[in-house]
Amino acid sequence: MNNVIEIDEETLQDIVNIETGLLSPLSGFMNQADFKSVIERYTLCDGQVFTIPVTLDISEKLFVEKGESLHLFFHEKHVADMEVEDTYHISDTDIEKIFCTLDMKHPGVRKEKNRSPRRAGGKIRLIDRSFLEDALKPEATRKVFTEKGWETVVGFQTRNPIHKAHEHLQRIGLEVCDGLFINPITGWKKKGDFTQEAVMAAYQKMAAEFYPADSVYIAELKTQMRYAGPREAVFHAIIRRNLGCTHFIIGRDHAGVGGFYGAYDAHELARKLSKQYDLGISLLLLHEPYYCKKCSMVVSEKNCSHYETDRIEISGTIIRKYISEKGIPDEIMLRREIFDAILGCKKIFIE
Repeated sequence: MNNVIEIDEETLQDIVNIETGLLSPLSGFMNQADFKSVIERYTLCDGQVFTIPVTLDISEKLFVEKGESLHLFFHEKHVADMEVEDTYHISDTDIEKIFCTLDMKHPGVRKEKNRSPRRAGGKIRLIDRSFLEDALKPEATRKVFTEKGWETVVGFQTRNPIHKAHEHLQRIGLEVCDGLFINPITGWKKKGDFTQEAVMAAYQKMAAEFYPADSVYIAELKTQMRYAGPREAVFHAIIRRNLGCTHFIIGRDHAGVGGFYGAYDAHELARKLSKQYDLGISLLLLHEPYYCKKCSMVVSEKNCSHYETDRIEISGTIIRKYISEKGIPDEIMLRREIFDAILGCKKIFIE
């Protein structure tokens, strides 16, 4: 068989998510025109908003022409075919437009630079349907929401166990909407992040003991983190729209990493695109929750005047530091029940 490519797990998951409609309106990997449109204008060529390039990298040595098929293998098993529309190269300039940096300390940049710069675009056909069995499917989540009688659903993206700041945001979402869809990321994450076992254990404990019955639905989303900040925040909203959410929470430094983005850059891009286009989902742009010593509660700078004087920051980074150093986070940051659920996991951090 000619034109055989061995793909990695992240590429396979992109194929599965295209097939299920999770990445709608994509029907395949982006061709050059769509790639350029996404990085320049935040839309596909047809004008639909899409903010993250989803591409297939191929070897410089592979000779392939328009109309030919690429046969994609995973662990030597034929899983999908792609009809080639074109091949092209991406540059450092392109990568910088996606991540707003070329610093190799940025995990998304480093991962992208380790891929081949040559890309192939075209429609995908999944051959091995067994990969769909455990996949998160829009028709399934929409059915759940309908059965629960939820007319409005707020989606929440996370890669960390729940702490008091995220709890604050989620409770706001439940005030606005009929139901809360907690949709933690699985798939590739950077070293030092919480494992999916730890994230799910924390949320299952939270849903069982603290949230009203039938107000929360939890399902894992298998896709890689790109750490692309503002672009990825809107990308996450598009995915939750496809899954049936009517609303989506974007908080402080959504999908950010290591101080590469401004605290509310994601809010700025979300506002800009919401004014220009119908995203098909309402965005709740919420400010950073923190514990205020003066107010004795979790607040935000939108409703508290003590940000500069009495603020105690709450974040996944701080919680990770406490736990990795065998410390116990204060209950103003993390519920003890959640802490115990995390400690009960076999593996807490990605190595």
